Amino acid sequence: MGNNGTVTRPVSARAPRLDQVCAAAVEVARDAITEVEPTDVGDHLQAVAEGDRLVTHYFECRLAGYRGWRWAVTVTRVPRSKHVTICETVLLPGPDALLAPGWLPWQERLQPGDLGPGDLLTTPADDERLAPGYLLSDDPAVEETAWELGLGRARVMSREGRADTAQRWYDGDHGPDAAISTAAPAAARCGSCGFYLPLAGSMRQSFGACGNFFAPDDGRVVSADHGCGAHSETLVGAVETPVDELPTVYDDSAVEAMSVSRAPGSVESTEPAEPYGHS
Repeated sequence: MGNNGTVTRPVSARAPRLDQVCAAAVEVARDAITEVEPTDVGDHLQAVAEGDRLVTHYFECRLAGYRGWRWAVTVTRVPRSKHVTICETVLLPGPDALLAPGWLPWQERLQPGDLGPGDLLTTPADDERLAPGYLLSDDPAVEETAWELGLGRARVMSREGRADTAQRWYDGDHGPDAAISTAAPAAARCGSCGFYLPLAGSMRQSFGACGNFFAPDDGRVVSADHGCGAHSETLVGAVETPVDELPTVYDDSAVEAMSVSRAPGSVESTEPAEPYGHS
């Protein structure tokens, strides 16, 4: 016979059996909750077997602000003993408990506008939005100018950073879908406005800064297809189209004769008419 190797049998995990003596110690478990008043401990909810002769009793919590929470009291006993002892008492959230939001690092909690005067925001060394300065800007249109002027920075915006910024600007309040842009005339786009100051580099194709003092986006970056009612060409009046005047039409057949009464002192009808014109 050949060598079949070592034969192992899987060991099935046996569920712990509920100890009846520990399960019956409901009042013992209730009396162990001494951190609060007895009125703050509600009805007994269930008894769960944690191991051999180890049972956790759950009670309703009636503390204000702890809706859905439960008191958990774990009891045990030694073999062949009817005396139950307390292991621990703790307050735990139930399935429908009100919980605080999950903790997030402050970098992830920070929102636009949170940075105020005097605040310092550190940038991670591995920020994917930035690239080392020796790579210049990773934008050929900017590299040429920066090289000629001798400018240099420790880190510059990477391709991923520019793409993320462009998408955020385009989808924001200064893009084509903003309420003020959709309400503006179709021809009033920033790209054709005299107050539009294009950005440098590849961003120049789609974005620029608004320089109109009276525009709501003054001093902000707007997309070329953004728009508002303060477009530079809005001042040009529309060419007025002359309207043909229709001739006046008289209907002689509809003339109605009317009698006119004379006021006292008027000329009598027997008197000759006076000649008209100049003498």
